[in-house]
Amino acid sequence: MTATLEPIAASDATETFDSLDPATGDLVGTHPVMGADEVDAAVARARDAVDWWGNLSFDERADFLLTWRSVITRRIAQLADLSHRETGKPHGDAQLEIVLAIDHIAWAAKNAKKVLGARKVSSGLLMANQSATVAYHPLGVVGVIGPWNYPVFTPMGSIAYALAAGNAVVFKPSEYTPGVGQWLADSFREVVHGRDVLQVVTGLGDTGNALCRARIDKLAFTGSGRTGKKVMAACAENLTPVVIEAGGKDSLIVDEDADLAKAAEAALWGGMANAGQTCIGTERVYVHENVFDAFMTEILGQAEGLRAGTDSGAKIGPITMPSQLGVIRSHIDDAIAKGARVALGGPDAVGERFVQPTILTHVPEDSTEITEETFGPTLAINPVASMDEAVRLTNATEYGLAGAVFSKANGLSIARRIRSGMTSVNSVIAFAAVPGLPFGGVGQSGFGRIHGPDGLREFTYAKAITRQKFAPVMNLTSFARDAATDGKVAQLITLLHGGKQTLR
Repeated sequence: MTATLEPIAASDATETFDSLDPATGDLVGTHPVMGADEVDAAVARARDAVDWWGNLSFDERADFLLTWRSVITRRIAQLADLSHRETGKPHGDAQLEIVLAIDHIAWAAKNAKKVLGARKVSSGLLMANQSATVAYHPLGVVGVIGPWNYPVFTPMGSIAYALAAGNAVVFKPSEYTPGVGQWLADSFREVVHGRDVLQVVTGLGDTGNALCRARIDKLAFTGSGRTGKKVMAACAENLTPVVIEAGGKDSLIVDEDADLAKAAEAALWGGMANAGQTCIGTERVYVHENVFDAFMTEILGQAEGLRAGTDSGAKIGPITMPSQLGVIRSHIDDAIAKGARVALGGPDAVGERFVQPTILTHVPEDSTEITEETFGPTLAINPVASMDEAVRLTNATEYGLAGAVFSKANGLSIARRIRSGMTSVNSVIAFAAVPGLPFGGVGQSGFGRIHGPDGLREFTYAKAITRQKFAPVMNLTSFARDAATDGKVAQLITLLHGGKQTLR
């Protein structure tokens, strides 16, 4: 089997758009702009395909998914190169996100039966004559709108789990990474012998809007909060439920007893990897004032030689979305205008395609570098008098996606106080690589969960069934119920739940 890298063929009359290498501007591929009719047709094909896919056993679906996992694994260099060309990220970073996605496919395939299969539930004394079970059934057709920054790992958190649960998927990749999305769909189509279980619809914003308004059963979206609100409004027309992952402004907290070398390493990678274009990346760092100077010495030492570029020595790629360059520049300028100090980089670090690593300190908390998602290779590092202050400042945001804490003695206690969906202690972003953990945020970072058991259940509905095992001692669901029965019921419920304490 060999997955094609070619987009769906389009006639001369079909509107198209180009996928470009953000580092060079070179053409990577040309793809059709699919309209509402084409999106609806894809959803209709998915509806037909789910009649087959959804009626397979968990074990049968697992076999297909594990085969897909193996196909991706053996072609990882091919997919990583395509991702590198469409996003600009270094090959090693492209491979890393694919590795994590492969692990998630395997976990979803192997655990769907255990998580979603029928299980017995206690009926309780009142319903002792009933056998009770609950199982989780597929919704049908799931729409997925994916981002460009992690075009394999992020959408796979919805795609793999939705497929493992028995749904068909229609995937709209970002217009910056359509080739990656098409590659994933083509390779899965080979595995399921040409069936339309996973399809891609390519295009711009209108294509995503059409998917939101199509007759799908749920939509999973990753992107900006602004676009997320539009997605919700469009889905609301058909009461289509949504999963929203809308970014964050995550912090890394450094306590005075932390391993400063490891904390600095994590902050630098969390803030600069993938050119800072990571929704769960580090954008703010709060360091105990007693170790602030030592931490700055450490992180600046580690940052020496770190740079963005296209040569083999560069560890950071270009900014994938050109419009983000203006946002990054404005955040740096605003912070400096309000009194921030430049420790590394600065306004001149923002070029036409690349942004060099920038570290600012003593950044005012009302600057956009602190309050808004920058999505570039910048870090705002501020000293704090205590961990109480660090937690307060971390939580003083509308976002609540993820974060990290470095502390030898109090890491877990600090982490529990952070208002976010995910936190790593003495590491950064580790939770994303644990398939059994839920992934998602609170507040303006969105709602719903992917990954883990929660992620499997997200793409199902719970089906409860009771079955009468023997005739009830007291028939409560009958007009033949008499006063004597009502009295016995009152005595029984008092015995069960009356308790020893009452209000006075």
